[in-house]
Amino acid sequence: MKLTWFGHSGFRLQIEGAVILIDPWLSGNPMFPMDRRAEALTGATHILLTHGHGDHSADTLALARELSVPVVGIYDTISHWEAAEGIAGLGFNKGGTVDLNGARVTMVPASHSSSMSGPTGPVYAGTESGYMIAGEGHVIYLSGDTGISAEMGWMGEYFRPDIGILSCGGHFTMDMKAAAWAARKYFDFKVVVPCHYRTFPLLEQSAAVLAKGLPGVQVIEPEVLVPIVL
Repeated sequence: MKLTWFGHSGFRLQIEGAVILIDPWLSGNPMFPMDRRAEALTGATHILLTHGHGDHSADTLALARELSVPVVGIYDTISHWEAAEGIAGLGFNKGGTVDLNGARVTMVPASHSSSMSGPTGPVYAGTESGYMIAGEGHVIYLSGDTGISAEMGWMGEYFRPDIGILSCGGHFTMDMKAAAWAARKYFDFKVVVPCHYRTFPLLEQSAAVLAKGLPGVQVIEPEVLVPIVL
């Protein structure tokens, strides 16, 4: 299994027979080197979207067309795009599980908001979500943009993820201190990878507080386009 960061909340996840682009915001992402775009996208089989905000979804339609891959995510948005934009999609909802070339992906709750820019202001984009991704002997909790939620309790107990990809830059999501608290209280992670940080000065720039708050857990600060083998 291999995880590669695109900066912000974007990742490339190679798991089972799938190469999943997670929230692949590339154009306009100040952390992503556009001269390495082809390298990042080669072999992609699916796009997985957590919610509609532009720093997650802005490139989705263009990439779906360019790569001829389906977009996977909340039913409301995906079914609308299938009808209005002509893309391939796989829409589902909270509690549902889909098989992506052997990787089992279950949609779980997140606590945030979800909209896209429209001609007169924000428009509805389904609801925000996280995912449990199971494969190759691991379960990954992809938090999506979220604050601490009591629902993390049952998610941790039921799915028992050993890897956490946590949005923890603060201001729009949990910060490092809050993410560490939630990880200790609700989960038993062996590995945690922070995201949604370092992109802008408004966000946290280091995961040192997260690592300090999770003794015994391997906290891996990702570097853009440097693969992490899990």
